[in-house]
Amino acid sequence: MLNKLVSSAEAISHYMGRCVAWLTLAMMLLTCLIVLLRYGFDIGAIALQESVLYMHAMVFMLGAAYTFKDDEHVRVDVFYRDFSVTKKAWVNIIGGLFFLLPFTLYTAYLSFDYVSASWRVLETSPEPGGLPFVYLLKTLIPIMMVSMIIQGSADILKNIGIVTAARSPINRQAKGQN
Repeated sequence: MLNKLVSSAEAISHYMGRCVAWLTLAMMLLTCLIVLLRYGFDIGAIALQESVLYMHAMVFMLGAAYTFKDDEHVRVDVFYRDFSVTKKAWVNIIGGLFFLLPFTLYTAYLSFDYVSASWRVLETSPEPGGLPFVYLLKTLIPIMMVSMIIQGSADILKNIGIVTAARSPINRQAKGQN
């Protein structure tokens, strides 16, 4: 059951990450188009420029759980890299329970009023010709927090499994500790 929960959460993160990865290609192509229009034809388009900004936000905010799942996030690992698998699992459990989950839950809570206010007025860009979807952009904040809560919980459960397996009598016998 535990493995099924972890696998399901990681599948969600993986799918989101793979979808978002395609945005980097679209963002690059759109940026090239903007540069071509501006410097080749002296045409400026605020909506296109804001589209790149929106895609950039989606790549980082929706790709965070995927990056975390693959353990590619920024980590200060002066000691961590030399730890055993079990010690790493303990660090991940403690970090998840005392840092990741409280931060994401608190940020999700704080973002609720901010995003709700934007939705109430269907907030648009302050720039003339800008995109009328600022409320959708702001919605990425709680979506990111929820995806990180799901992936963080899966990571905690996975690491609990690692610690539990390391302490099992069968594993200890295999290592000659009994």
